[in-house]
Formats: sequence, structure tokens, C-alpha cells
Amino acid sequence: MIILIKLILAHLIGDFVLQPRSWVKEKEKKKAKSFKLYLHFLIHGLLILLVLWNLQYWFLALSVMLIHGLIDMAKLYFQKKNNKTSWFVIDQGLHLISIFIVWLIWTNKNLEISLWLESTSLWIYITALLFLTSVTGILIQVLLTKWSKSINEGENQSLDNAGKYIGILERLFVFTFVILGRWEAIGFLLAAKSVFRFGDLKESKDRKLTEYILIGTLLSFGIAIMIGIVVLGIS
Repeated sequence: MIILIKLILAHLIGDFVLQPRSWVKEKEKKKAKSFKLYLHFLIHGLLILLVLWNLQYWFLALSVMLIHGLIDMAKLYFQKKNNKTSWFVIDQGLHLISIFIVWLIWTNKNLEISLWLESTSLWIYITALLFLTSVTGILIQVLLTKWSKSINEGENQSLDNAGKYIGILERLFVFTFVILGRWEAIGFLLAAKSVFRFGDLKESKDRKLTEYILIGTLLSFGIAIMIGIVVLGIS
């Protein structure tokens, strides 16, 4: 396991500490013609040898370095201005997955993947997370349709889909706190949200908007708590 941790450490140093913003811009502009791109690959390979401190791992370092290079190259050619965030997430995800796979092969780890996929707890958590991230948002939106229509439409000063992602994050936090048994953290989260919302509600002086936000918040928190309790009860 220590080898896997060191590989991830080397990746984080190479991608976030030893990669200046100027290198990123040059790579995006010149792509495969950028000298900094290949220097970046080389740094990753050297970092792996450095953190492992054993030349016997040269093939492991070379493998991770080459796979890292292929992933970065794909990102440069498929990434556009309007999907940079998505490709950043995809890029980092692929790097971590590739590191994990190379580590498994190198250490001959037998994780009994088939048994892991048959785990009841795994599918319970996947179902719960899907419900909290996607289904609940739509459910609350439908339930609040009647009240949302009564709010006077004004200038939209909010970020696109900001409310959606705030709701997803708060439900994930509440779910996690329930699983961990940290009920006091849920109270802190609710209080923090109330503080941030206080200014908006004070300025709007709209009772219907206040009631709408309060109902939505309580529904979101309540559903997340309920799902957390159910998961704890059946897992």
C-alpha cells in the first residue's frame, strides 16, 4: 500500500506543485509540439523514482510516466474552452485510475473484484448517492413547483445551476454526517446556510421567498437524513 501512496504523492507533486501555469498555457497552445509537455512527463517519472528511492522500480516509473503522457495528450486534443472543467476532472480521474491499475499489476494484488462487486453495502451506497445527487433535486423541484410559480420573476443575479449544486452538496454533507454519527455537524451546516441566506432574505423582504427557501432547505436536509438512517439500518 505504501507504494500506491507514494505514486499518488508523486502525481500530485508533478501535476500541481512542479507544473507552472505558464507550462499549462504553452501545452494548451502548442500541444504535442510543446517541449514543456515532454519535460512534464519526465518530471513525473523522476518523481516516482525519487519517492520510491529504488532504481529497481524503473519499469514501474516508466509505465506510469508513459500512461500519464497519453492521458495528458488526449486531454490537450479533446479539451475545448467550454469543457475545461469537465476535462480537468476526467484527466485527474484517469491518472488516479491508471496509477491504481499499474500498482495492482506491479504488486500482484488480488482484490477479488467479483466478490467486491457483489457486496451488498457497495450497491446500497451507490443507490443512496445517486438518489441524493440526482433524484432528490428533481423531486424537490417538482414538490415546490406550486410555490416557485408564485415568486415574482426578477433579474437573475444567480450563477447558472448554482442552487442545484448547492443542494447536491448539502445533501451529500448531511448524508455523510449521518453515516458518521456527527449530528452536531448537521446543525452547524444548517446554521451556516441560514447565515448566508439571511442577507438575501433581508434585502428581498419577500415572505413567500423566505417560506419557499425554508421549505426547500428542510426538505433537502430531511430527505438526506432519512436516507442516511435507512442506509445505516440496512447496511
